[in-house]
Amino acid sequence: MTLTRDKRIYKVTIMGSIVNMILLVGKFVAGILGNSAAMIADAVHSLSDFLTDIVVIVLVHLSSKPADKDHDYGHGKYETIATSIIGMALVAVGVMLGYNGIEKIIAFLKGEPGEPPEIIALIAAIASITLKEWVFRVTKAVAVEVNSQALEANAWHHRSDAFSSIGTAIGIGGAILLGGKWAVLDAVAAVIVSVMIVITALRLLRQASGDLLEESLPKEVEDKIIEIADSEDEVSDVHYLHTRRIGSIVAMEMHLRMPPDITLEESHNHTNNIERALREEFGPQTHIMIHVEPTNKLN
Repeated sequence: MTLTRDKRIYKVTIMGSIVNMILLVGKFVAGILGNSAAMIADAVHSLSDFLTDIVVIVLVHLSSKPADKDHDYGHGKYETIATSIIGMALVAVGVMLGYNGIEKIIAFLKGEPGEPPEIIALIAAIASITLKEWVFRVTKAVAVEVNSQALEANAWHHRSDAFSSIGTAIGIGGAILLGGKWAVLDAVAAVIVSVMIVITALRLLRQASGDLLEESLPKEVEDKIIEIADSEDEVSDVHYLHTRRIGSIVAMEMHLRMPPDITLEESHNHTNNIERALREEFGPQTHIMIHVEPTNKLN
C-alpha cells in the first residue's frame, strides 16, 4: 500500500529521531569518558536534532489540515514555521558551540594545560558521521519526493550534525595523535563546526522568512508558469502574474487575454487546460486563480 505524504514524513522523521536519540546518549557518554569538549558539544547538537524532529512531526501534522472557513488557503504556513524554528535552534546551537570553543582556545593561549581526548571519543565521532550522512540522504530524498520544506530543513539539520562530527573527528584525532600540547585542536574543531552550523541556519531562516513575507517565486519558476499558460490555444497574453508559496504548495494568480468572440464555455475549457498543465508541473495541490480578459481590453 502506498503511504500518504504525512505518513512518509512521519516515518522518515521517526527513523531520524531514533538515530538521534542513540547518538545523543552515545556522544554524551563518549564525551565524558573520553574527556572531549568537542564531543560533548556534538552531543548537544544531536539533542537539538532530536527536538527539531518533534517540531517537524507536530507542525507537519498541523499543516496537512484541509482549508476551513477560517483558513481559506489551508494551513501550509505551519511548515514554514517549523523551518523557522529549526533555523533558530541551529543558530542557538552554533553560537553556543562557538562560544565554548573560543573560551577553551583563549585558556590555551594563556598557558593553561589541556588534556587530549581518548580514543572512545574518536570512535563516537566516526559512528556519528556515518549514521547522520545516511539519515540525511534518506530524509532529503523523501523531502524532494513529497515536496516538504520542513522535512528538507530537517534533512540539512541532520547533515549539519554529520559536518560537526567531521570537524570533531579531525580535532579529536589530531589531539590524540599529537599529544597534550595540541589538545586545543579539540576546541578549534568545535569553533569550525559552529560556523558551519550557523551558515546552514541562516540559509534556512532566509528561505522561511521569504515564504512568511509572501516573497515571489524565483524568476525561472514564473517564466515556466507563463510558458505553460501562453502555450494554450487562444491565449495571446499573460500578465499581472503573482506567485508565492504556502508551505509546500505553490500559489499563483494571473490575467489572460483571449479573443472576445469565443464563448464562455470555450474560455472555461481553455483555462481548465492551463490549470491541468500547471498542476502536472507543480503538484495537484497548486493554488491557481485565473482572470480572463478579451484581447481588445487595454489594461
